[in-house]
Amino acid sequence: MKKYLLLNLTLLFFTAQVVPQQNTLQKTTVDDNTKSTNVGNIGLTVSNFGIYGNGLNNLTSANRQPSCEYPLGSGIEHIFVGGLWIGGFQKENLTTKSLTGPLVSTAAVDASSLSSGRNAGFEYTNDENSKVAERSTSLDSRFYNPDAISHQDFVMDFTDTNTAYFNGEAIADHNPLGIAIHEETYAWNFPFADFFVIMNYTIKNVSNKYLDSVYVGLWTDAVVRNTKINTTTNSAFYSHGGDAYNDTLKIAYEYDADGDGPLTDSYVGFLYLGSTPTIDSLFVVQGDTIPATNFNSWTHNNTTDPNFFAPTNDLDRYRKMQGLFGGTNRYGSGINPQDLKLPSNRSLLITHGYYKNIAPGDSINVVYAIVCAKKFGNEPAIADTWDQRKNLYSNADWALRAYFGNDKNRNGVIDAGEDLFGDGQIHRYILPSPPNVPVVKVVTENQKSTIYWDKRAEVSIDPISGKKDFAGYKVYRTQAGFDISDIQNTVGSLVVLAQYDSAGTTGYNTGFSSIELSEPVTFTDDATKYYYKYEVPNLLNGWQYLFSVTSIDKGDPENNLGPLESSLLTNLKRVLPGTPATDDENIAIGVYPNPYYGSALWDGSSERLRKIYFYNLPAECEITIYTLAGDIVKRIEHDRISNGSDIRWFEQYASDGKQQFSGGEHAWDLITGNDQAVATGLYLFTVKNNKNGFIKTGKFLVIK
Repeated sequence: MKKYLLLNLTLLFFTAQVVPQQNTLQKTTVDDNTKSTNVGNIGLTVSNFGIYGNGLNNLTSANRQPSCEYPLGSGIEHIFVGGLWIGGFQKENLTTKSLTGPLVSTAAVDASSLSSGRNAGFEYTNDENSKVAERSTSLDSRFYNPDAISHQDFVMDFTDTNTAYFNGEAIADHNPLGIAIHEETYAWNFPFADFFVIMNYTIKNVSNKYLDSVYVGLWTDAVVRNTKINTTTNSAFYSHGGDAYNDTLKIAYEYDADGDGPLTDSYVGFLYLGSTPTIDSLFVVQGDTIPATNFNSWTHNNTTDPNFFAPTNDLDRYRKMQGLFGGTNRYGSGINPQDLKLPSNRSLLITHGYYKNIAPGDSINVVYAIVCAKKFGNEPAIADTWDQRKNLYSNADWALRAYFGNDKNRNGVIDAGEDLFGDGQIHRYILPSPPNVPVVKVVTENQKSTIYWDKRAEVSIDPISGKKDFAGYKVYRTQAGFDISDIQNTVGSLVVLAQYDSAGTTGYNTGFSSIELSEPVTFTDDATKYYYKYEVPNLLNGWQYLFSVTSIDKGDPENNLGPLESSLLTNLKRVLPGTPATDDENIAIGVYPNPYYGSALWDGSSERLRKIYFYNLPAECEITIYTLAGDIVKRIEHDRISNGSDIRWFEQYASDGKQQFSGGEHAWDLITGNDQAVATGLYLFTVKNNKNGFIKTGKFLVIK
């Protein structure tokens, strides 16, 4: 049987008296978990108390907050809740053999949940009135900050030093290590880097003791399911996960092993990126080798299985952080990996360590990434083959590429050709950059939309090559009806409508003369100068379309990079063509579809996901709907802002709330003022112009 020094230390010293550190700072429980990434294609909620994910709360409101949604807007979530774990021992000085511990501080554990309030396992607190700060490298962002790392940084601080919350309630079963954590998360909008969030932790010893044999890791209760077709209140929702670990890449991952089939054909991975100081990849202990990066997994609230039991105390948690399943088994040796691919509700843990000594006042830096990916190929979605993991591994490599920056061969030193900044230093979190994202404006009209954009992409300089490498533009759109699906993949639904590029590039060499205006145009309350114009005719009124314009570069053969493209999501415009607002008393008002038969083609699957449109409306008016007997069914106030976008249909199929209407139409969900679905019948309506009092009338037929 293998003998592990750390395990022996654990057994020897866990019985030593643990003296809780006194509260050194007055802290509050004013926790901030209101922030979630939204610049790329992954929506991850983060907090200033060590937790990520939001317990799948607030998923159905108009202000929907994703837990770990990918693709963004799809409703496919990948995390219930997760958090930072740090475990180790305390000792008085470097030479003493007397250790206190192990002590494990956890942001969350599977014995309690974020949604049920703080309890055992929620062991980090934060400064009074502290908030998660946001910053961005994007000049157009209101969070622009020259110190930003990515398109969306979140910055926060918390500590494990308190044994009680601000209200005096004790933190259950908490024995502090004496650490303060500074966390930064990074997310990008580049299409080649919009599927991961980097989690950067700087951990400082703020106690007067040395910390010994420290492990740092991410614990996650992952769940890969489509929340738009499954209720999260059903316990069966959480029991479909299959799990595994790739020891070469250092990534633990989960997928839907038997749940929603092709609707959840994606992975979520938890990837170790690196640390400062570095430690050897393997430790030699009494003739055996143990890895520095470890994986563990267990069944939710399991108290009986000798290998997959849920740890309930610091000793068990520390053993899990060491990578031990049960007594001495490790994943890949004493544990059958196929057992973890059977559908279940499991926790995942990936850790790195141990860091032998952290002196009082010293810090270590440990960095992970949370990575999402669609499965590759056409094999059954519930499987987990090497081919299916191609996208996951490729996406993980981009996260590694971001972390290592100009250290291209990832050997920890700057070699010839890597010193991009002339200082001989490693610069992390550097990615090749496509040209700047154009500023886009869409004017929506009757059966038509016109797209305008500016020229800022054309002066872009790539940070890796140092060259102006702009090549051209691509115009994208979705097809009518793309949104009426249980799979709402925004990026995957966009198709190229047109491409324009300059001579001498790898594109079509079409030039820009057919779309370039003779003089730039501006719009009211918008100082941007728009140089390009593209018209999209033959659109269907009342249907939802997405438009985007991206910029592309020439590629960088010297750095083995093909042409790069800017984000599809940054300037995404969600529009619904329709009639413009009019005060003309001679233009008739109306309703479509009329008659309304049971459900229109754009309707959803339930009664509250239906809609009809009133058209040719004044800019500001009151719509009143009556039965033939003269009873009022519904009163609706219409203006250029309120176009009916508050009905359930838009919450379901346009959750970002950024719809752009033509101004003369208003959607109604066929629900009365008494919150009842209307019955089959003929209905009358009036439209009163609020500016001049003029009233128009009409009628429509509902057949169910």
